[in-house]
Amino acid sequence: MPAPEAFADADAAVRRLCEIYDTSTAFLVEKFTETIRSGRPGAKFRAYYPEIRFTTTSFQIADSRLSFGHVTTPGTYSTTITRPDLFGNYLRQQIGLLVENHGVPVSIGPSTTPMPVHFAVAGESVTVPQEGVMDFPLRDAFDVPDLTTTHDDIVNGYGFHHDDGSMALAPFTAQRIDYSLARLAHYTATSPEHFQNHVLFTNYQFYVDEFEAYARGVLADPESGYTAFVAPGNQVITRPDDELVVPAKLPQMPTYHLKREAGAGITLVNIGVGPSNAKTATDHIAVLRPHAWIMVGHCAGLRNSQRLGDFVLAHGYLREDHVLDDDLPVWVPIPALAEIQVALEDAVEEVTELQGFELKRIMRTGTVATIDNRNWELRDQSGPVQRLSQSRAIALDMESATIAANGFRFRVPYGTLLCVSDKPLHGELKLPGMASDFYRTQVARHLLIGVSAMERLREMPLARIHSRKLRSFEETAFL
Repeated sequence: MPAPEAFADADAAVRRLCEIYDTSTAFLVEKFTETIRSGRPGAKFRAYYPEIRFTTTSFQIADSRLSFGHVTTPGTYSTTITRPDLFGNYLRQQIGLLVENHGVPVSIGPSTTPMPVHFAVAGESVTVPQEGVMDFPLRDAFDVPDLTTTHDDIVNGYGFHHDDGSMALAPFTAQRIDYSLARLAHYTATSPEHFQNHVLFTNYQFYVDEFEAYARGVLADPESGYTAFVAPGNQVITRPDDELVVPAKLPQMPTYHLKREAGAGITLVNIGVGPSNAKTATDHIAVLRPHAWIMVGHCAGLRNSQRLGDFVLAHGYLREDHVLDDDLPVWVPIPALAEIQVALEDAVEEVTELQGFELKRIMRTGTVATIDNRNWELRDQSGPVQRLSQSRAIALDMESATIAANGFRFRVPYGTLLCVSDKPLHGELKLPGMASDFYRTQVARHLLIGVSAMERLREMPLARIHSRKLRSFEETAFL
């Protein structure tokens, strides 16, 4: 294996990461292809992820205006790296800040973490067969994914140290990232390369239709800055009149990308209904280190004074979704983030042309309750309604608190703007006739608000969005 090298230049460091990664994957692809053709090999083939290692002996405090890009105590820090081609911009930025803030180079070399063959051949024309198809166990010849080393101990704040005693330099290890990249391709039917830094989540297909219509409109404007629109199946259009074919079978979470240079565009994910999908989507998108994600979906209004079509800007969450209880206890507060809140409120004012006190006619700010039982209305309501009232909740859904809580856990800025589609406590249920009229008049406006909010966030300095509100006592240097 090549010896580690020191780099004070971020561009050169990333190039070296690419060289090591490409060498490892090429070796595994070659040997796996030979094995498929020739049968059981006489030896086990192994290649390793590249790693970044950093050591400092100084307690000197770095630029305190940034919440990332530096370490707080002397010691050795490391992280394994995958897909440096995909994460090139991110790696150059993070390495550059680390070197600049501490005046110490990073060391780039092979790690001691084996690369699973499944991840090495991803994207190639080679398919790893299922266990039992080959005439020998695959793990006799190659390393396979290992869930004992694929976990969230770093982001969950468990005081994680690597086996060699070094501290974590980044929030995710290479195997954890590769695991999520594979899941993203499966669940969304789009490649991770298409994901943008600003992610909208919705729970209704109607938003997708409006997003495509918006995308075609901006693609017709050469001044918009948007360059392409990507639909499931990795269908790419660059002109407003290009055709998209709806797949015969949509993926579990259909995803669409309105692309812009350097990933500065917007991704829309239709997560469907329920906290499980919300957690699954955010668990995997988090490894891409987006700059913000926002939920724009439908909810039940809990106040009689609300009307169908009113907006709800969440400033707090009642978490009864249960899917994150083991990773983030319910006693952990999920605060509203000022930058996201202001962007959303300004976007509502822009699209609705209402300001100040007049904005209260159509938008309320308050607590959003998220539950895991879609038919909660059919149970004895005395208990749930009492808790909802005590929490001062003004809306209820099945995804928003999950998305916000996972944003908090993964240090991804988050927000929620919902639209009232029914009022079950007050006799207004979501029925087909009502729903059709509601969708026709409200979805387009709601989607435009979400897009406008993301465009406002795109113009903010990164250091302002990724503030200390999402950082714990001991954080990784990499964002």
